[in-house]
Amino acid sequence: MNVLHLIDSFEQGGTERQAVQLVRLLQERRRCRVHLACLQNKGPLRVEADRLSLGEMTEYPLTSFYDRNFATQVRRLVHFVKENKIDVIHTHDFYTNIFGMTAAAMARVRARIASKRETDGFRSAMQKRGERGAFRLAHRVVANSEAVRTQLIREGVRTEKVVTLYNGLDLERVRVSDHLNRDPALVTFRLPCEPSRRFVTIVANLNHSVKDHPTFLRAAARVRAEIPEAGFVIAGEGVLLPSLRELAHQLGIAKDVFFIGRCDRVAELLFVSDVCVLSSRAEGFSNAILEYMGAARPAVVTDVGGAREAVVEGETGYIVPAGDDEKMAERIIRLLHQPESARELGKRGRQRVLEHFSCQRHLDNTLGLYSELLGKASTAEGTEVGAEDAEEVSTLRSSTRPSPSAV
Repeated sequence: MNVLHLIDSFEQGGTERQAVQLVRLLQERRRCRVHLACLQNKGPLRVEADRLSLGEMTEYPLTSFYDRNFATQVRRLVHFVKENKIDVIHTHDFYTNIFGMTAAAMARVRARIASKRETDGFRSAMQKRGERGAFRLAHRVVANSEAVRTQLIREGVRTEKVVTLYNGLDLERVRVSDHLNRDPALVTFRLPCEPSRRFVTIVANLNHSVKDHPTFLRAAARVRAEIPEAGFVIAGEGVLLPSLRELAHQLGIAKDVFFIGRCDRVAELLFVSDVCVLSSRAEGFSNAILEYMGAARPAVVTDVGGAREAVVEGETGYIVPAGDDEKMAERIIRLLHQPESARELGKRGRQRVLEHFSCQRHLDNTLGLYSELLGKASTAEGTEVGAEDAEEVSTLRSSTRPSPSAV
């Protein structure tokens, strides 16, 4: 089968990393010929994509969903799909869902798969309406957690169209050398090499307020009052950095909060971390949680999205209400005071990743979905653009924001 994966960019986001990882796994399995295209040909993951030797990486730059350029790019994609006899188009995010499903329907692609990887807090009502139009053009919509699946159904996507495929974690990403020592790793991130220091870490971008770093910082202030040797590491970059620095200063913990920017060496960072945290107010299924667990680190995470589908309360980590810095601090303090118990939670977390969230499981489930859809592709729905599809294609552009880059 010929499969085209379409992603927004090669930035270091969870969605982009999952997509590039899936493309690599599909290529290694050699069950299909894989193509990869993007809307923005930029980002550090491009280096990883280049190693796959997929051939030309086509870019479809968008400026709006309803200008002449959008129509031009759709025609380009339709031409590519027909020329390369694409059997499956698999899109991975909001922008590629709308762009890719429009072109896929026009090109009569036999299997059209969109994706939803987030719950509330990311999209406006108008954007949601436009994306639902794209979902009507899809044969399946992949949700990365039951929480996302439930929301999609609640918002009107047909139950039988939505399938849950959990993210898969490549454990090599969080594996460190047996010879790695703590102090050299700390030096890498410019963290203090004090033997008594205990580090509480959060890995999340600083562009979206929904990640709720302020709750993490308020919890950090509570932890610092109880455990003076605690330090707090924030890995990520974005426009919220100045305001978060200011908040750390106001809370009186600025000298104990370390903003290390984008982290390309996640394994080493988690190696020197004693407790890992997710403070989001909304998520789909957090890749950071899987990385924490895969690195055998105890996690304290907010009760959002698919967190409960990953973390088993009291067995692999702790789940606290979103926005509750007091409860978050209590759990962090407990783990720092009980290092043996914390290590046991981390070990059980790693085992849970091995059993339920492996790359192999993700790959097998994806290939099963492709085979299922192609097996049904002889029906009218799979081989031609019906009246409903044609109507959706013609109205989709008017139901979305004019500029993707504005979000």
